[in-house]
Amino acid sequence: MNTKRLFVSLELPHSITQHLAELDPHLRGLRWLAPEQMHLTLSFLGNVPGDIEEALKKNLEAIAWKAFFLPISGLGTFPGKGRPNILWVGVGTGHPHLFQLHKRVQEAAIHAGLEPDLRSFHPHITLARCRDVSAESVRPFLRAHAAFDAGMIHVESFCLNSSALTPAGSVYTAELIIRPK
Repeated sequence: MNTKRLFVSLELPHSITQHLAELDPHLRGLRWLAPEQMHLTLSFLGNVPGDIEEALKKNLEAIAWKAFFLPISGLGTFPGKGRPNILWVGVGTGHPHLFQLHKRVQEAAIHAGLEPDLRSFHPHITLARCRDVSAESVRPFLRAHAAFDAGMIHVESFCLNSSALTPAGSVYTAELIIRPK
């Protein structure tokens, strides 16, 4: 059966991804993402069979939502303590439109026959993946950018993407773009 590795995301304006790419401190062990790989994941769906993908597309297109503004600010790591795996930029806190959209995407996936993602939603934009990086080595960078604020973005669409894993990293393809109704 033909499957695709799928996820739903908010895409970012090029000006924001360029700004985020320029933050790269070139620290040993940090693999900074290319601007075209930066996004905010609403839901990672994994390997999805073709028939379920079609049902998912219909369900996503049926989501009623309105455009909204989202701040791009704050830097941190996952996990928050100890050796970091991910360096991220945040989107502030308490954005009911973002959390509502996340909930509706989850419901669309469940109604298409996919297993629910039971992890709590921590909206962020991954900037870099860390390999053998100590918390101490990234602390000066995080301190220097403690007040980082890239401004607001206007969220006018979300995307269903496929992801192909290659030796050079993941390659993303927009399968469907959903705009507000």
